[in-house]
Amino acid sequence: MAGLWTEQARYECWWKVELAALSVRVDRGEVPADALAKIQAAAAFTPEEINEVEAEVHHDIIAFLTVIADHVGPESRFIHMGLTSSDIVDTAFALQIKEAAKLILDNIFALRMILRRRALEFKNTPSVGRTHGIHAEPTVFGLKFAQWEDEFARHETRLHECMERVLVGKLSGAVGNYGHTDPEMEEAVMEHLGLGVSAVSTQVVSRDRHAEFLNVLALIGSTIEKIAVEIRHLQRTEVGEAYEPFGKKQKGSSAMPHKRNPILCERLSGMARLIRGYAVTAQENIALWHERDISHSSAERIIFPDACIALDYMMHILIKVLDGLDVRPQRMKDNLYLTHGVLASEKVLHALIGKGWTREAAYSTVQACAKAALADSTPFVDVLLKDKNIAALFTRETLEALVLLEPRYEFIDKIFKRLSIIE
Repeated sequence: MAGLWTEQARYECWWKVELAALSVRVDRGEVPADALAKIQAAAAFTPEEINEVEAEVHHDIIAFLTVIADHVGPESRFIHMGLTSSDIVDTAFALQIKEAAKLILDNIFALRMILRRRALEFKNTPSVGRTHGIHAEPTVFGLKFAQWEDEFARHETRLHECMERVLVGKLSGAVGNYGHTDPEMEEAVMEHLGLGVSAVSTQVVSRDRHAEFLNVLALIGSTIEKIAVEIRHLQRTEVGEAYEPFGKKQKGSSAMPHKRNPILCERLSGMARLIRGYAVTAQENIALWHERDISHSSAERIIFPDACIALDYMMHILIKVLDGLDVRPQRMKDNLYLTHGVLASEKVLHALIGKGWTREAAYSTVQACAKAALADSTPFVDVLLKDKNIAALFTRETLEALVLLEPRYEFIDKIFKRLSIIE
């Protein structure tokens, strides 16, 4: 990913656009074919050469063209004919984004495969579900992975749809009215480059397209953080249900040898904040003066390489974390029964309603019994049976069967089938 955003890579993309424009002009009889052959044979540039010229002229495209002209000679007069800087820069930018998106999509595919595998692995592993951080009802641990996989599937769709709007170029000239080119030439060049055509542009391609791309990256980063935060909570000493990988020689603290900290997931949380910030900057880049200014350019030189490289890094770290996640099913079972069976309160509520109680009366009674069980660390069934009205309706055996903390596995199967997660 980093290699896509080097100076060398950027200049190579610029040159691809210039060559594509030259090739189309040759096809149209506007440039001699032998001139194109000489240009291709002689053209050369290095970032160092370009930077040296730019230090004097303070214009990157002019510096780029000057260096190439020095190598090419008289035929260089055919290069950049009728074009403006942003014709090259914005079209080449789309080429860079295209390659970056391919790598991100590869990472999404890898993550989805790991998540599907781990969802199946823990499909029947009971665990406690938590709302507001508080124990709620039994669920299965595999559902976490299934939900995350479904979220990445949506990101994959978003990125594909976004690319249709982002991967466009333009050769419409200084103010977008084809003063020295024409739409047919533009279409031919974009077809040659594998890009779409911006139907209308000023001197630049409208930046709402680029903002959408960075917003998709920010959404992906936020899902990564969502997973990281969950694992950080699960790794807490009081929970202890899952741990990110920890190397044999790894140390957790300079002071406390016992520490095993979720440093990878904490790193992911921090980096997600960066990418969301870059998405805000991309939105700020949409509003430019008249046919354009270059206030967006300086920001894009930072936010696009950084966002793409950061997200690529985050996805590789998440792959490592999920693939090596140390899951503790026994601790999940222990936590499931930590609250003495009160997680079955809704089942008891429904059972009482089924016996003719009003919802209000049933709720108040079950709530009082649950509070007592938690306060005295007493089995929920024992507290329920102390209530004469409940004891008159249910035997101990019936209540014990009722408060078994088992998830509804038949519906878990249905959820997995919806997601096409099958063994």
